Amino acid sequence: MKHLLGRLGVLLALALGLCGAVVAQGLDYALGAGDAIRVQVFQNPDLTVEARVSETGTINYPLIGQVQLGGLSIAAAEKKIADALRTGGFVQRPQVNIVLVAVRGNQVSVLGQVNRPGRFPLETFNTRVTDMLAMAGGATQVGDDKVIVTGIREGKPFRRVIDIPALYLLPGGEQDIVLVGGDSIYVHRAPVFYIYGEAQRPGSYRIERGMTIMQALAQGGGPTARGDERRLKLHRKNAQGAVEVIQRPPMTDAVLPDDVLYVTESLF
Repeated sequence: MKHLLGRLGVLLALALGLCGAVVAQGLDYALGAGDAIRVQVFQNPDLTVEARVSETGTINYPLIGQVQLGGLSIAAAEKKIADALRTGGFVQRPQVNIVLVAVRGNQVSVLGQVNRPGRFPLETFNTRVTDMLAMAGGATQVGDDKVIVTGIREGKPFRRVIDIPALYLLPGGEQDIVLVGGDSIYVHRAPVFYIYGEAQRPGSYRIERGMTIMQALAQGGGPTARGDERRLKLHRKNAQGAVEVIQRPPMTDAVLPDDVLYVTESLF
């Protein structure tokens, strides 16, 4: 009965727009800091409380004091309060119902070059990077093929760079890590190179994985009728940040971020 009431309560909150995009499985939602909840005990109206989960994951509840609810599902939180009321001798057979009124905790920020940046709720305990990228509409055309996940794990700062294609192409999905509340996902702008001079389509272009100078030249449409690829010049920053000019770079060399290719005019 209490689980039915809890499920109806979450659906009612969704209908009122109070929970935003909470979850289809309300009872699986893990409570987090900032979440607003309403706790009710059947036939005990004096024990009805609206509270917000603190940064430490606790609420203050009548008779039993501070209760640690952070990280618990709604069903587990109901049981924890019921057990405390029963153990303390306050209510013999407590039927506790928790309604999720507003979601503030257990959200992940998705930032940078994604189609729908913003904050998204963790819908289940095992929401992964691919799930959150899908909620954000995936990376934009100028987005990098790597994501940076930052957060806190076991009380320590956490940072991991994840290869997006590997999430889908490699078996096992080891990089598709489980997210926790407070995590941030950042997609940086993809690195680019520049081509100008006697090129068919001068401009800036995204560097594709493993791209060579020959492929970069082809991306710019190749040289014009007056251009000479044999006299190509490469402007590249060295380790000290100074720009060096490399005459006739090997066409099989890899293109690096911010490389500038200059297609000179043919002598003949």
